[in-house]
Amino acid sequence: LYCYLFFIRLNHHASCTSLYKKPFVESFEETPLLVAVLTYIGYGILTIFGYLRDFLRDWKFEKCHLAREREEQKDFVPLYQDFENFYTRNLYMRIRDNWNRPIRSVPGAKMDLVERVTPDYNWTFEHTGKVLKDVINMGSYNYLGFAENTGTCADAASECTVKYGVGVCSSRQETGNLDKHEELEKLVARFLGVESSMVFGMGFATNSMNIPALMGKGCLILSDELNHVSLVLGARLSGATIRVFKHNNMQSLEKLLWDAIVHGQPRTHRPWKKILILVEGIYRYSRNLYLPSSLYILVFSGLSRNLICFVQSICK
Repeated sequence: LYCYLFFIRLNHHASCTSLYKKPFVESFEETPLLVAVLTYIGYGILTIFGYLRDFLRDWKFEKCHLAREREEQKDFVPLYQDFENFYTRNLYMRIRDNWNRPIRSVPGAKMDLVERVTPDYNWTFEHTGKVLKDVINMGSYNYLGFAENTGTCADAASECTVKYGVGVCSSRQETGNLDKHEELEKLVARFLGVESSMVFGMGFATNSMNIPALMGKGCLILSDELNHVSLVLGARLSGATIRVFKHNNMQSLEKLLWDAIVHGQPRTHRPWKKILILVEGIYRYSRNLYLPSSLYILVFSGLSRNLICFVQSICK
């Protein structure tokens, strides 16, 4: 469940800026040169042989196992780009047996996999009837444990279903507001140490729909380069000017912010109506965290009273 906090911090002591004078250093380990070179060589070889096999398939020298469109559908717009189809046919198909494994249990910390074999190099699969027991699950989105059929989450879900039903089937403006919603919002606000909070059931729609409600023409959005696509879409839909700063780099953000405050809008140089900083609480792809204190140096009450920091965080 995604919880979003909008906060404005206008008063800050200048003494805190001394904490961030050190150059920013990324904490991730760089890929060794040998590994990178061998990886690119491998992709290059697979690409060359892929184009060769596509040539053989086009001239009927090799049978194509991929699903093809009928002749009367050739005039329709293709669902995928040519290279996406090429990657699926010639690169992903070679390692397809490592993904989309069928299971015979809930996707918990451990699960049971159905064994399968392929007679045609991963184009089709056949089940052997054997089951691989207690395989460690490292590829599920079940990081909160909601998929378990036993335990605290399952018992609480069962009780809530009996009492409240499977869903409210309406917006909160009508009859979709429950006491549990208000209880959760108070809990989140107390946990974050803020006056109040607003909880949404879907993170993508929250970002893409609420950012346009906050920002518009004459506003500026400063966005982290690794922000989720929902934040990027919301920023674009708002019609505001967008500027991107380096990931978790406070020096890059501070430079853009100072430039925006000093020079204002392009051509007219009028002050921006609002400045919105977009960051994530947990970057789900790079797996690193955002530290709220690192942004406080950028909020200056004497220079901008319309500065908003939008923090996307994931709470249980």
